[in-house]
Amino acid sequence: MRSLPARRTAAVALAAAASVVALAGPAFAHVTVNPGSAEQGGYTAVDFRVPNENDAAGTVKLEVNLPLDHPLASVRTQPLPGWTSTVEKAKLDKPIKVHGNDVNEAVSKITWTADAGVKVAPGQFQEFRVSLGPLPTDADSLVFKALQTYDNGDVVRWIDEAKDGQPEPAKPAPVLKLTKATSADGHGVTASATPSAAADGHGTGHGDAAKNDAASDDKASDSTARVLGVVGIVVGVIGTAVGVLGLRRRNGGSAS
Repeated sequence: MRSLPARRTAAVALAAAASVVALAGPAFAHVTVNPGSAEQGGYTAVDFRVPNENDAAGTVKLEVNLPLDHPLASVRTQPLPGWTSTVEKAKLDKPIKVHGNDVNEAVSKITWTADAGVKVAPGQFQEFRVSLGPLPTDADSLVFKALQTYDNGDVVRWIDEAKDGQPEPAKPAPVLKLTKATSADGHGVTASATPSAAADGHGTGHGDAAKNDAASDDKASDSTARVLGVVGIVVGVIGTAVGVLGLRRRNGGSAS
């Protein structure tokens, strides 16, 4: 009879460990914008990083919606072999001023569609690069709601916005944080702009590539630390369960 509580304890411990892993897994599979921050008022280049989290299907389309409450006058995609990008524009309710000129429309959506035979396979990810600007000076972030389509017809809607003081939503929208500008080159271009943004005709600082690489390294380090933390928790729970089982067995042997 003593073995029943021991088995029950072990089952609860293993269930807890499985729950920890299940909760931690999706955190590493979000669609994100990288680097995650840029300076207000400048131009930058970002990658929309799309991991494939479906073990039985491949990603064949990505739709990214750009915010029209803070419209971006210049949006350009970088060619990606095997994928075709299309850009949709919308007329603005109120024109915006860019370098002294009125801009009456802005890009509202970018869609990347895989060519025949191309997809982001299970266990892989793809990055879709875009240059953006000028970034608004009256906002601290830009939200890019995204839709990820698989070749089996499934669509994952990365559109939920995080709220202060609340847990991260299950399908968060990619967010680009905007920081106060620290320098400018006279064209409204700050040091946050990457060399790729030069396609817009605005000069950029050479130090930005290192800054973006450092940001990517920080993200990778953070993900690694989180993975190791989760593994440590799981190992600890399983170790506790094994210890309880051993103690039960010793007590059972002594009683007999």
